Amino acid sequence: MNSYLVTGAAGFIGSSFVRQLLGRNEKIVVLDALTYSGRRESLAEVEADPNLEFVHGDICDAALVLSLIETHRPKAVINFAAESHVDRSIESAAEFVRTNVAGAHILLQASLDYWRGLSTSDGEAFRFLQVSTDEVYGSVEEGETHEGAPFNPSSPYSASKASADMMTRAYYHTHGLPVLITHGCNTYGPRQFPEKFIPLLILRALSKMSLPIYGRGTNVREWVHVEDHAEGILTTLDQGMPGKAYNLGSRHRVSNLEVVSELCSILRELVPSSAIEDYSDLIEYVEDRPGHDLRYALDSSRANKDLGWRPHIEFQQGLAATIEWYIANSKWWQPITDGQYPLGRIGLLEEA
Repeated sequence: MNSYLVTGAAGFIGSSFVRQLLGRNEKIVVLDALTYSGRRESLAEVEADPNLEFVHGDICDAALVLSLIETHRPKAVINFAAESHVDRSIESAAEFVRTNVAGAHILLQASLDYWRGLSTSDGEAFRFLQVSTDEVYGSVEEGETHEGAPFNPSSPYSASKASADMMTRAYYHTHGLPVLITHGCNTYGPRQFPEKFIPLLILRALSKMSLPIYGRGTNVREWVHVEDHAEGILTTLDQGMPGKAYNLGSRHRVSNLEVVSELCSILRELVPSSAIEDYSDLIEYVEDRPGHDLRYALDSSRANKDLGWRPHIEFQQGLAATIEWYIANSKWWQPITDGQYPLGRIGLLEEA
């Protein structure tokens, strides 16, 4: 076993994970279907690395998945592949069920078939890691959510991820497959598809468009930088105990309105504009989305104590660096906003 199979690695968090893993001189096979949010450009700076092999394919293609595992004999399968935008799941849940549930099952079954044929020592070393989200726990009125909390998903997206997590747990308890699960909080940073909250606000602000905030902006989210999140996943892969889940949170919890206000403040310094008096003047309160969770808050003490993982990038610093990246890398996002996604709203909501 001399490689890692990483699915969905042309996406936001997966591409950051791959760059970190390549820094350890590891052989990586990437499997990505390159759907709308999977962009090969996110791996452009490392794609020439001889340790990286890119395969354009779907995790729902069982024959392809099994062939890749049998050919490359990975020491771990790490599943980032997922449909992940809540608003899109409100509009149509079918693709979320297909990729997030059926696709995860195909990966688990192929991994199980492979693992059963390994020697004792290789079998003990093998890992299957399912990358999940804090949204499976649902809204938390107060306190923090620990890994043993019951799932209470509110959207088709979070329900599909909860289903995949439960299937992953089942393969451990039924078959003994050495699995790991990570539940990450809201993640931000470079190379995030513009439909997500922070890049959407950045690009709309740079275009002097309105900055839509659902409801009154009181929904609270916990934010972690993508590099810290990817490092947490890698640390879990290295040190996590099979059968365990690990929350990867930052404890930096702020309302959506506070995020927008901080973003506007940074933009005032980085991109002064004579067209508007203040970026905050662009804020527009819009109709809330259906089933919108009020608050997320992760108890990450297991990852902190057992794995020694803690995020290092402070939110204001990370947000400023993220804004600077989008300003400097229009070649990455301009083809998206000019074509498939013109910075509008998605789901059962009217266009802002």
